Amino acid sequence: MKKSLVAAGLMALAGAALAHDTPNMNEARELTPESITFKDDPAFPKGAQTVLLHGDPAKPGLFILRIKFPPNYVVPPHTHPGFETVTVLSGSMGSGMGEKADLTKGKMLKAGGMLALPANHAHYVWTTDEETIIQVAAVGPFDLVYINPADDPRKK
Repeated sequence: MKKSLVAAGLMALAGAALAHDTPNMNEARELTPESITFKDDPAFPKGAQTVLLHGDPAKPGLFILRIKFPPNYVVPPHTHPGFETVTVLSGSMGSGMGEKADLTKGKMLKAGGMLALPANHAHYVWTTDEETIIQVAAVGPFDLVYINPADDPRKK
């Protein structure tokens, strides 16, 4: 009985701690650009930063993520296990399809442009000479699966 109470207490504390990292889906929120703090993200090659605005990519359900890419940046070919939409908020982003990155192919999406990708669809993105911010809306559980495992910075 005591072990059950201790375990329940620890789970409650852990849940409270995680609540600060994951936006609460049951509360109305208003965000201003000044209140959004981007942080380095180990899932992307060095230089990209992300901020989770809504939900939790590791759990079932909708999540919204913003990603800031520096100029002249490439995210190598990868897939995601679920449907994804990407909206360019500022700057421009190149979008290419396939398992090999070819920056001469694909389409440049400017601010306001959108990319919709089905699950497990190989693609890559890049920026040119300006910082770019995108917003991803997708349904979890979600992951970034690099076509070439050597491209995955989490494995270096």
